[in-house]
Amino acid sequence: MRFCFLLLIFLLSALPPAHANTVDAAFDRAIAQFEAARLNLPAELFGVDVSAYRAALTFRQFTSRHWGGTVIMRVENGSATNNSCSRFAAFVRLPPSEGQVSLVLCPQFSSDGADTLRTLTILHELVHVVAGPNECRAMAFAAHIEQAATGRFTDVTSYWRANECGGSGFSLP
Repeated sequence: MRFCFLLLIFLLSALPPAHANTVDAAFDRAIAQFEAARLNLPAELFGVDVSAYRAALTFRQFTSRHWGGTVIMRVENGSATNNSCSRFAAFVRLPPSEGQVSLVLCPQFSSDGADTLRTLTILHELVHVVAGPNECRAMAFAAHIEQAATGRFTDVTSYWRANECGGSGFSLP
């Protein structure tokens, strides 16, 4: 009985907080999708250095031709009072400052039942981390990763139109 009690305490103490678990799971799914697609990607896709993207996604540190030098990505929690969090599930603070860029995850990032959206959000926001603020580039890159990995991509038509991406030079699969 005492052993079972100690085992239960050990197992409970090893559980991470729910939010951290949600974030880790989203990164794990994004990494898995990217790795499934990677062998079919060129060295650069839509102006995104695929090696730098992989390093940022996997190690949260990368060497950037776009920003110049080594950049460390920090993942932060945003609050509902942040103006950007009122509009987005996540955003990136750009440009990097002192070699660091922040990926801010807003409260709606952790909404129940949104695993697919969380994965897409990570794929999308990492484009901003590596290659800058262009929304059309980020949507196109993330959609191509989804398509190459799963054979389909999330319908982002309304967001694509709202950002006037039709004439951007980027394309969805």
